[in-house]
Amino acid sequence: MSFDSHSVTLKIWDPATLDHTLDAAVTHVSTKSSAPRERVKVTRSGPDTFTVGLSED
Repeated sequence: MSFDSHSVTLKIWDPATLDHTLDAAVTHVSTKSSAPRERVKVTRSGPDTFTVGLSED
């Protein structure tokens, strides 16, 4: 896992934890950046790797 000021990159090995882990990451980024959850996006950045961060809109 790596952190940026308003994003987090996660390598999620267990597919059973995917939804819960991404939901927790969206909540974390939203809270830390004081932005609504609707501004947080999830992108797949590699095999089993996801980046959660604020959208550029």
